Amino acid sequence: MFEPVLTRNIHRPNSEKIYTYLANGGYEAVRLALTKSPDELIDIVKRSGLRGRGGAGFPAGVKWGFMPKDPNVPKIVAVNTDEGEPGTFKDREIVERDPHQVIEGVIIASYAVGAHRAYVYIRGEFFLGVKRWIKAIADAYEHGFLGKNILGSGFDLDMSVHRGAGAYICGEETAMLESLEGKPGNPRLKPPYPAQVGLFGYPTLVHNIETLACIPHIILRGAEWFASIGTAESKGPKIFSVSGHVNRPGNYELPLGTTIGEIIYEHAGGIRNGKKLKAVIPGGASTPVLTAEHVNVPMAFETLAAVGSQLGTGAMIVMDETTCMVEVARRLTKFFAHESCGRCVPCRLGSRRLYEILERIERGKGKPADLDLALELAREIDGLTFCPMGSALVNPARSTIERFREEYDYHLTNKKCLVGNSTHEPILRE
Repeated sequence: MFEPVLTRNIHRPNSEKIYTYLANGGYEAVRLALTKSPDELIDIVKRSGLRGRGGAGFPAGVKWGFMPKDPNVPKIVAVNTDEGEPGTFKDREIVERDPHQVIEGVIIASYAVGAHRAYVYIRGEFFLGVKRWIKAIADAYEHGFLGKNILGSGFDLDMSVHRGAGAYICGEETAMLESLEGKPGNPRLKPPYPAQVGLFGYPTLVHNIETLACIPHIILRGAEWFASIGTAESKGPKIFSVSGHVNRPGNYELPLGTTIGEIIYEHAGGIRNGKKLKAVIPGGASTPVLTAEHVNVPMAFETLAAVGSQLGTGAMIVMDETTCMVEVARRLTKFFAHESCGRCVPCRLGSRRLYEILERIERGKGKPADLDLALELAREIDGLTFCPMGSALVNPARSTIERFREEYDYHLTNKKCLVGNSTHEPILRE
């Protein structure tokens, strides 16, 4: 029986308060970490197999190892709470209900890489989250977990909060750094990577907050314990945000490797109103859609890649048989076209052309050649942009054309929706 790790405190009364966190073992991992050397901590995180929870899935310990060792080089930790991926709401719950878990992870990560400054970047619309972050950081200072000479260790760390302005693109790490510097949130060309040239030109470790929330548990319970959860290439627990046509939408913490079907039917209560499952977007709006035939696929980095999709943020958007996949693709493509920073021509113009094609097809004005044009556009955009958004924005159209071609053909031939566009209930709001 799996016992929650990252969400173990969220249902406790006053779970966001420091006294609740301390009463349940909070900050003990910091006390232990400060007795170890930075190299020991990096080795522990490497052996745990922890991979980033923000979408890319890069090994956390390897990223820590990229930071320069020279103690004379100022280093920074940047905490990404800019949760803007449609379908994703795990980070919001963490920061609103258990922010001290993340702060503890930040302290340990900062000590391990030699950083004395940490910045939290949070989505501007998370008003309660901002308040909770500010209060939690103030309480951590008051109790000696932040500031000068933390717990008498000689290690100093200052931490502050910066609100974003709601741009989706700032979820990309270098765009977030640009925004933190007071500039427009446009992605940087890599290399150099943030570990080399990051915030204000200093080496910077960037992590999603779910990644950082894992750190205290790894330090307290050991790398082997963490690595024993999950699959061969996807270690540890994961918070899955489940939305759409399910009876119990919400966040579910489960081991990586739990199947799509188990999450939908055993935890999220199955498809609502007795309908049949039609499709699942497994990792947030930017990941390729899967069909009902994929219910036995484990939610893990390697298994989703094997079936042509991605784990992403672990945000599952579940769709029943009444869903028009052409409409899903159009609405998601519209979102990406709107959120493009405009820096790259393939993304700026390609996203708009792709949206126009999908809109034309959905309205019954499409031509058979439009599908080939859409797929050609996807090929011309994918991998040819500054940041991964170019690859992300083509996924809704490309994956639905490939896996639900009959719906597109029906739109083109009959000039109307196969499932009844005027009557079905859309799950993705414009």
